[in-house]
Amino acid sequence: MPKINRRNIFSSPICLLLNLLLAYIVYGVCRAAFLFENWQAFKDDITPQLTAGILKGGLIFDTSAILYTNAPYIVLMLLPLFLKESDRWQKVAKWVFVICNAICVTANLADSVYFQYTGRRTTVTVFNEFSNENNMGGIFGAEILRHWYLVILGLLLFFLLWKCYTMPKGEKPEAVKKPYQWKGMLRYHLLHLLCLAIFVPLCVAGMRGGFTTAVRPITISNANQYVDKPLQAAIVLNTPFSMIRTINKKVFTVPEYFAAGELDRIFSPLHEPADTVAMKRKNVVVFIIESFGREYIGGFNKWLDDGKYQGYTPFTDSLMEHSATWLYSYCNGRKSIDGMPSILSSIPMFVEPFFLTPSSMNDVSGIAGELKNEGYYSAFFHGAENGSMGFQAFARTTGFTEYFGRTEYNADKRFGGDNDFDGTWAIWDEPFLQFYALKMTDFKQPFMTAVFTASSHHPYKVPEEYKDIYPEEGIEIHKCIRYTDNALRRFFDTAKRQPWYDNTIFVITSDHTNLSDHAYYQTDLGGFCSPIIIFDPQGDIQPGMREGIAQQIDIMPTVLNYLGYNKPYIAFGCDLLNTPVEDTWAVNYLNGIYQYVKGDYLLQFDGNDTKAVYNFKTDQLLKNNLKGKVKEQEQMEKEVKAIIQSYMTRMTENKLVVNKK
Repeated sequence: MPKINRRNIFSSPICLLLNLLLAYIVYGVCRAAFLFENWQAFKDDITPQLTAGILKGGLIFDTSAILYTNAPYIVLMLLPLFLKESDRWQKVAKWVFVICNAICVTANLADSVYFQYTGRRTTVTVFNEFSNENNMGGIFGAEILRHWYLVILGLLLFFLLWKCYTMPKGEKPEAVKKPYQWKGMLRYHLLHLLCLAIFVPLCVAGMRGGFTTAVRPITISNANQYVDKPLQAAIVLNTPFSMIRTINKKVFTVPEYFAAGELDRIFSPLHEPADTVAMKRKNVVVFIIESFGREYIGGFNKWLDDGKYQGYTPFTDSLMEHSATWLYSYCNGRKSIDGMPSILSSIPMFVEPFFLTPSSMNDVSGIAGELKNEGYYSAFFHGAENGSMGFQAFARTTGFTEYFGRTEYNADKRFGGDNDFDGTWAIWDEPFLQFYALKMTDFKQPFMTAVFTASSHHPYKVPEEYKDIYPEEGIEIHKCIRYTDNALRRFFDTAKRQPWYDNTIFVITSDHTNLSDHAYYQTDLGGFCSPIIIFDPQGDIQPGMREGIAQQIDIMPTVLNYLGYNKPYIAFGCDLLNTPVEDTWAVNYLNGIYQYVKGDYLLQFDGNDTKAVYNFKTDQLLKNNLKGKVKEQEQMEKEVKAIIQSYMTRMTENKLVVNKK
C-alpha cells in the first residue's frame, strides 16, 4: 500500500486527494466494463466526438457520485482533531473508504447486465420493484455464474481499493506529539479548518455538477447534453449517482407550457363516447406476453435480412393473417411493471414506473374497471407467487374482480401444481395458459380477463421435455420465444372448444422488448418495438396490417370504443380502429428524453428543448438528425408538450378517473 512515510501537518488531506483519485480510476474501469458488456448497443455510434462527450460528462457525474458516497470518509480525513492522526482512526477511515466504494463498484457492474433489459441506469425504485420477490437470490446466483468475468473484475477492483489505498505512516506531526505546545495545536487546528473550509464548497459544487449549476443540481436527464441519443446517456451516468439522485425525489412536476383551456384543445385524455351506441357484449381477453418483442415475430419483419427473416413465432405469424395489426407498434415502457398500467389502464411510463410513484395511490380505472359498469366479470392471471411485482394490488385497484396466481393454480387438481413451477419466476406458460383457457369457461359472460406470462424471461430456460425441441439458436431468448409461441398455439386449440370463444376479442402484446440481434431494434426507438395484435374470431374487426402507429396505451380506448362503451373515461391513447392513420402517434420515455412518434418522424424532447428529429421510416438506424429542418417539428413539439403537461397535471391532482353520476 502506498505510504506517506513521513507525516506532516497536511498528511491526511494529501492522502484524501490521492484516495479520491483512486476512486476515479475505479469508476473509469466500471464505465469501460459497462461499455464492453453492452457493446452491441453502442458500437455503431462510437465516434471521437461522442467519446469526448462521454469522458467529459462521465467526469462530472463520477465526481458527483464519488463525493456523495465518500462524504463520511472525507469528514473522517478532514476533521480538525488531533485524534484523527492515530493509527486506529486511520484504519477505520480506510475501511469506510473501501466498503463504500466496493458497494459502488458492485452497483455499477451489476447494472452493466441489468441495462440490457431496461435501457437505462437503475434508480432507487428498484428496491420497491422487487420488494415482493423471494427468488432474487437464485436469480443473482445465476447471473454471477453467467457473468463470472465481471465478478472477477469486481474482486480485482476491491483488491485495488485495498492495496492501493494511501495511508499516513511514520512519525506523527509535531503538534500531535506535543499537544501541550499551544502554538502547534493552534496552527494544526487553523490549517485543518482552512482545508475543511476550502474542501466543503468544492464538494458541494462537485455534487451539484459544478459551480455553474445556477438553478438546481444535475439530474439524470443532464447526461443527454453529452451524447447524441438517449440510450447513450447510460454510458455517461453511473449507477450510484442514478440511485442517489432519485431518493425521495418528487417524480412528477407540472410544466406550464399552456393555459388550461389551450391545453385541452391541443390534447386531452378525456374520452367522451356517444351515448347512443349499442353495446357489444363481447368478452375481452388480453395477453401480456413477457418480452415478446416485435423483433422475434416473422409477420412483422418480412423486410428484415433482405426478406429472408423467418422469426421464431410460427403460430403468431399465422394468427396475424386473421388479425388487425400495426406495422409501427410500440410499448410505452421498458420494464414489466410498465406494461400493465399502459396496456390495461392507458397510462404510459414517464420518468418512473407508475407502480412505484406516489401517484399509484390515485384513483385509477382501466378496461376492467370501466366494463364493470356494464356488468362484466373480470379476472387477472399471473403464474407467479401471489403479490409478485405488485400486479395483484394494481389489478384490484383498476377494477379486476378476481386474481388467479400460483396459489390458485396449485389448488386446481387438474394440473401439476408446483411440479409445473419453472424454479425461478412462475408456472411454465404452457400449463398456465391451459389453466387460463379452462378457467374462463367457469366465468359468467361477458367477462374481461388478462394474463401476464412469464416463461420468455431471464434466465431463459424451457421445460426439460422441450430442450431438444427448442435448442439454443441465435440469442438465448429465442428458444423461450418458440416455447411461448407454442404455448399460445395450444391455448387457442383449447379455447376454440370453449363456449365463450366465438364471442370474444383477443388482444396480444408484450410487456416490453428484450435481447436483440438486429441493429434496427437496438436504436432508441427500436427498443420499444412491441406487437399489438387484435383478433376477432367472428371477423368483425377487419384483418390486415395497418400502416399507422400504435402503442400499448391505445389498447384500452380501442377495445372500449369497439364494444360501444358509452361512458366518459380517461385514457392517454387513441382508438386505433377509428383514428385516421396520419393522426396516430406513440410516446415513450428514455433516460430523461420524451420520444414522440407521428407521421414519418421521431421527435426527441428533453422537457425544454428538442434534441433530435429523425425520419424513422427511411433513416431506420436514426443516423441523420433533422432538427430544425422539417416543418412538422413545431407541431410535434406542441403536441408532446401538451401530452406531458396533461399527464403531470392529472398525476399530481388525482384526475385519472371521471367521476360518474
